[in-house]
Amino acid sequence: MNRINQKLQETKKILSIYFSAGYPSLNDTVKIIEDLEKNGVDMIEIGLPFSDPLADGPTIQASSTQALHNGMTTQVLFDQLKDIRKTVSIPLVIMGYFNPMLQYGVENFCKKCAEIGIDGLIIPDLPVDVYAEEFKAIFEKYGLINVFLITPQTSDERIHFIDSVSNGFIYMVSSASVTGSSAGFGSTQEDYFKRIANMNLKNPQVIGFGINNKETFNQATQFAKGAIIGSAFITNLTNNGVESIREFVKAIR
Repeated sequence: MNRINQKLQETKKILSIYFSAGYPSLNDTVKIIEDLEKNGVDMIEIGLPFSDPLADGPTIQASSTQALHNGMTTQVLFDQLKDIRKTVSIPLVIMGYFNPMLQYGVENFCKKCAEIGIDGLIIPDLPVDVYAEEFKAIFEKYGLINVFLITPQTSDERIHFIDSVSNGFIYMVSSASVTGSSAGFGSTQEDYFKRIANMNLKNPQVIGFGINNKETFNQATQFAKGAIIGSAFITNLTNNGVESIREFVKAIR
């Protein structure tokens, strides 16, 4: 069974952390992953930096740009992660845009992910219908879960279609804005969380965008299986360095 599905079967709420590979320094990637697992994080999203990250707010964009300047590429990331399963056992997901994957070759990319122990992909600019028609068979061949995003504006019909195509979890964007732009949740977002919870989808939901502390983590996980923290973690890395990971995670949990 895929590690993501195993993790989703656990009774506790899932804390997933996102960071940009190759940031703050090119060779920090593996240490960050190992330290996150050591300190109780349940799942990690490894951002593959891209020059035109449409869904990302300024914090993640800046870290992605710096990582590219540091020399991060798809191949460098794969080289860094080649032995990651010797030290890390939690689910690892690569989050990135489709262009670098197309350039690498979709099947080659998926094959490499499977070889090094990546469990899933999140590709914000790959439409679910295109995935279902053209790429689903390749992802399944290599045992990779593809995670799709929904927003408050996504229609019920499309959500049900995404649910039917998915076999892991659904990434529930807390608002229609970019990452890092929210500070807590209001009644509109809570109504959205409740609406999705009441749809009884077969795939659990994990909420992202706007989760930045213990309060917002607890608020989000009232309505979903887990929550993802990205911008707040990257800000912490920027201000306090890789050595501060333990304190950051402890403050959430």
